[in-house]
Amino acid sequence: MTIRLTVNGEERDIAAAPMTPLVDVLRDTLHLTGAKPVCREGFCGACMVLVDAVPTVSCLTPLVLAQGRDVETVEGLTSADSPMPVQAALEEHDAVQCGMCFPGMVVTLTHLTTAGRCEPSREAVKAGLVGNVCRCTGYERIVDAALAVMEDRP
Repeated sequence: MTIRLTVNGEERDIAAAPMTPLVDVLRDTLHLTGAKPVCREGFCGACMVLVDAVPTVSCLTPLVLAQGRDVETVEGLTSADSPMPVQAALEEHDAVQCGMCFPGMVVTLTHLTTAGRCEPSREAVKAGLVGNVCRCTGYERIVDAALAVMEDRP
């Protein structure tokens, strides 16, 4: 079956079984390896992508549910040449450790720090990160980075 979706602004036709996890299509077919299939149970958030601008765990999302939708991966949100505000803030606050969870964190934080989506408070940011698990940090620097982005937004 061929399924059409938009990935990082580009329309793509994917020939795959409809129930193939979206994370597998992104990684194996499109070679977008930012989303990490760590737990494959929707618990850790390492595979987080935006589907129609909503954070979505791609390990539990069948490809067919992405049909006709806009999928944005961490690769579509960030650039090594020109880091986006969330990426720069995480680096500035020395929040990155092993890096396994960070593609998902960047996706979630990008969604959270968009004007009006999250109140700029520690509690609200922590609540917004509930679907993202990091085993290396105490989250405080991640929250600090998110709050710094929110302070700088218009």
